[in-house]
Amino acid sequence: MLPLGTKAPDFTLTDTKDGHLKSLQELKGAQGTLVMFICNHCPFVIHVNEHLVKLANDYAPKGINCIAISSNDVENYPQDSPDLMKARAKELNYPFPYLYDETQNVAKAYDAACTPDFFLFNAGLELVYTGQLDGSRPGNDIPVTGKDLRNAIDAMLKDGSIVSNQQPSMGCNIKWK
Repeated sequence: MLPLGTKAPDFTLTDTKDGHLKSLQELKGAQGTLVMFICNHCPFVIHVNEHLVKLANDYAPKGINCIAISSNDVENYPQDSPDLMKARAKELNYPFPYLYDETQNVAKAYDAACTPDFFLFNAGLELVYTGQLDGSRPGNDIPVTGKDLRNAIDAMLKDGSIVSNQQPSMGCNIKWK
């Protein structure tokens, strides 16, 4: 896992929603930035997708910008192709960019391991949280609340503190080339 305090690795990737290149520097939030590694086909992502939209909408007015990135190998997983990413973003009304990491270099720089995988950075782009959204998983009957990630964002916004209990994300492995 990326050590807490690490500066966010910089990137410029294509936003599948509009076809334009977007950089971390232009997408970062005034109070913090949440980088989410997701994809179209993973049941763990599908399980939390609606809550990711809600979370992004809840925290945007507080200066937290969310960025979604898919790094999966689209040759072997065509359902994660940029065209289908664009369609998914439109279908679910993603309020955040949905970037395509074709080379997988960004996922490697972040030490992303699965989808979904969450990296919360403060206003100075220093990592303050990396871990799960909450304890809900497909089929475990725990409601999706975003509790763990929301607690981390709230603590960061309140006084800059770092949540000490950080549970790793669980999901589908990133599909490496």
